[in-house]
Amino acid sequence: MSEPHPLDNPARSSLTGPHAYLAERYGNVLRYPVDVSPFVALPAEPEAADWDELAALAGPGGLVPLAGVRVPPPDGWEVQVIGEGVQLVEDGVAARPDDEAVRLGAEDVPEMLALAARTKPGPFLPRTVELGTYLGIRRGGALVAMAGERLHPPGWTEISAVCTDEAFRGQGLATRLVLAVAAGIRDRGEGVFLHAVATNTGAIRLYESLGFRLRRTVTFVSARVPGKVPVA
Repeated sequence: MSEPHPLDNPARSSLTGPHAYLAERYGNVLRYPVDVSPFVALPAEPEAADWDELAALAGPGGLVPLAGVRVPPPDGWEVQVIGEGVQLVEDGVAARPDDEAVRLGAEDVPEMLALAARTKPGPFLPRTVELGTYLGIRRGGALVAMAGERLHPPGWTEISAVCTDEAFRGQGLATRLVLAVAAGIRDRGEGVFLHAVATNTGAIRLYESLGFRLRRTVTFVSARVPGKVPVA
């Protein structure tokens, strides 16, 4: 049997690889700190003990994403299909730095959280910036666009949190930031990948025009641990 590709279960590949320093472990289950990322990492084909460990980690009623898991959870778990998506990998992306893009750090987190709340690019939490390099473009001193690095399987880095304030769309800012983040990833000798919701056809067309190609389709699924959420 051939070895699984790092992108088949990217959250687990990240937490057992370059992001191991961030991993919180409960038996065979790994997760990011809850203020960094919501991702929980199970083996691709978890056994009964793995599900028990996940339930203990998440707690009764806890909702956890199941990226990279190829088998359904046991009876009693409530499965919620969030939507269909695509995983794209670079195939001739013309990555290049951008003179206007600035590195974002801890001091920029309030603005980053506000921008993400307005534009909804996906989960962005108070410590998400610790996952890798985040770049932004400012206009009049205000952060109006950003993109950065999320999952980090061995040899690969995911581009995520690509967003632009509505008032500044149509200026190519997202394109410039994707190419600038990709340039930094390339400088490390790594491959670039990203995910998109299948219904976001405009974003997918943009990524394909930049030189990304479809690697596989994915289903974004979460599962709720059996039991009631404790009343505070």
